[in-house]
Amino acid sequence: MRLILLALLVLTFPTHAEDDLSAKAWLNNMSQAMRVKQFKTSIIQLQADHIRPLVYIHGIVDNKEIALLEYLNGPPKSAVRVGNTVTFIEHDQSAYSVQAPRIQGIWPAALAGDLHQLEKGYQFVKGGRGRIAGRPGQMIRLLANDDNRYDAQVWIDMDTYLPLRFDTLNKDKQLLEQTMVIELIELAEPAKILIEAAKQEWPAVMNQAERTDGKNWQFTWLPEGFDVVVRDHHRLIGSHEPVEYVALTDGLANISVYVARAGDNPMPNELLIRNGLSMVVVKVGTLEVVAIGKVPSETLDKIANSLVLK
Repeated sequence: MRLILLALLVLTFPTHAEDDLSAKAWLNNMSQAMRVKQFKTSIIQLQADHIRPLVYIHGIVDNKEIALLEYLNGPPKSAVRVGNTVTFIEHDQSAYSVQAPRIQGIWPAALAGDLHQLEKGYQFVKGGRGRIAGRPGQMIRLLANDDNRYDAQVWIDMDTYLPLRFDTLNKDKQLLEQTMVIELIELAEPAKILIEAAKQEWPAVMNQAERTDGKNWQFTWLPEGFDVVVRDHHRLIGSHEPVEYVALTDGLANISVYVARAGDNPMPNELLIRNGLSMVVVKVGTLEVVAIGKVPSETLDKIANSLVLK
């Protein structure tokens, strides 16, 4: 019986040249697989007491990446990516398109991109192996270099190198959020729905907001590896109050910073919303700075207090 069990373990977790791969090599292989493989995945996202089921399909049509994300619960909602254009389709509003290299909300964009940015904020450490969705996977830890962000870990399919599971962990190693594949199907050719998506005429990309009235807000401190990726200036819907928006990312964690005139009703100075998502509010004269992101609240506070007008 013991010999049979050992044999089953060998079959379940085969030993290949992958045993010699470094943690970074595993991540590089995953990054390439996410860009070039044709596949369909059924996914669940666990967020505190909420479970979100998704379907994600990816393929290459006419040498261009095409992807579809569909939310399975609640009102119909989906996103389609054709090259670097992502179109959002919802039941209660007109479809609209934005320029983006990935569909947000599934796997962190950096997992399918250049690992150089991630290396500024994380160490890559090879972990153990586990079975997910009936497939053997290699776990890679992404350990934060400082206390300004959370740790993460990803399980990579040993056959296709596609991601099987991604966890975000706080300082106490408690699970904040999890994205996990429950079915992975590698396709020999692009799915028909992706071929049709490539033929569609989607709405034109939304123009970037005019910044003629925008202020030149700058950060005197940012955690290593965080970069500004978006600046926007617009007015609140139903109001003439201008709002300045700055988006930051280190490849895994995203932070949004808003600057506006302080309202009559003061907001709480600090709030932990859910799934590790924190919010802090800092007063700068007559202005209010709101920072939101899946990082420790202390990080958001330091970022908000480092904002200066130049």
